[in-house]
Amino acid sequence: MMIDLPGSDASVRPDAQAALDADGTPLGLRTRWAVELLTGPRAPQDEDLSGNFVPVFLARHPQGFAATVEGWRGLGPFTVTDYQPVAHKSWVSLEGPAGVRSTLSLTLDSTGLIRVLHLGPEVVTPPVRTWDDLERALEQPGVTWSALVARTEGSVTEALYAKDADRPMPNGSSYKLYLMRALAEAVAAGSVRWDDEVTVTPDLRSLPTGDMQELPDGTRVPVRETAYKMIAMSDNTAADLIQDLLGRDAVERAVVAGGHSDPALLRPFLTSHEVFEIGWGAPEHRAEWTAADEDGRRRLLERIAGPMTVRGSDLGPTVHRSGLDWHMSAWDVARVLGALVEDGIRDTSGAVDEILTAYPGVPIDSARWPRAVFKGGSCPGVMMFCWLLEDPDGVRYTLVLQQCADDQKLIGDGQFLRGVGGRVIESGLLSGTSR
Repeated sequence: MMIDLPGSDASVRPDAQAALDADGTPLGLRTRWAVELLTGPRAPQDEDLSGNFVPVFLARHPQGFAATVEGWRGLGPFTVTDYQPVAHKSWVSLEGPAGVRSTLSLTLDSTGLIRVLHLGPEVVTPPVRTWDDLERALEQPGVTWSALVARTEGSVTEALYAKDADRPMPNGSSYKLYLMRALAEAVAAGSVRWDDEVTVTPDLRSLPTGDMQELPDGTRVPVRETAYKMIAMSDNTAADLIQDLLGRDAVERAVVAGGHSDPALLRPFLTSHEVFEIGWGAPEHRAEWTAADEDGRRRLLERIAGPMTVRGSDLGPTVHRSGLDWHMSAWDVARVLGALVEDGIRDTSGAVDEILTAYPGVPIDSARWPRAVFKGGSCPGVMMFCWLLEDPDGVRYTLVLQQCADDQKLIGDGQFLRGVGGRVIESGLLSGTSR
């Protein structure tokens, strides 16, 4: 993902290399090392790489990752033209011969090692200065989309822009917002403490995103750390551990309390493990799920409980039309975001607010937006991003962007939709100061 400066289709920052060189954070150091793999005087050998990546990354390249890097180097020589660090992720725009631009994207895991490193063509998002610009950017053949921009001051909320914002759509990982609400309620009630622990077991291990699925059986992790990974890193195993701790009923109550317009769409409230197992496991399970009523679906979930049989490589065809996702309208997303911010205000420990604001999704001007809450979500054929931004006067602006399609290729990896969100935030449209 690359968020370009407003008013240009492909930004070039003359100080980009200097900004990367000056970043002494763990993310900056790893990113600079990764860039030097492509720009340094010699190609790396596999023995040069092992200390910088999580083992599972290198395991996915049994023939060695150095060969991949050598192929990337063949697209150069490169010049760094933009650098965007956000929490545990970074994006570097690289310009090669004849002006061809690529994006090197990097994600650190919780140990500080590189979990994702990918080079691909730069995805350029068009300028967004008006709501018509936003519509033109999102209107794509074969893609269903909705969008909402709302302003809340005190108890009054008004829509600044809405397109099909009442239509329930699959949302991927934004379901974790309801888990966070249920957890905040349990902590407030005293039934769960932040320093309580959850235990990783085969029955609760899910697939990425995240890294908790790689912890050994029996590993105990504090609730606060687990919740942080669930929201900031969208860790699926963390989410399933939290749901197991709270119970499905408690999360379903949080859906109602969070203002969902049709809570039956989220009953039974699925874990990520269950979506993977039914969606891409035995075909008869998917057929049974599609045909069953709520009681029948609950019985199916009881029968398939156990260690995951699905691998990441099994994921392919989209399944959201079978109800195997978490369906929420843009207004539903906005309501649960607002409720969570209120939970954070009531939480005297500060944990809720710290977790919600740990990863803002795109570069955010903290002077302009002192509080920034973000959540993204994806599944094959599904992409969504949402933000709640609060200005220094306490006025809140909520931005929700949702996409779905029957063909994953039409959705892509989220770089474009996230870029559109960044464009809206930077444009000044939220606060009426469009540039």
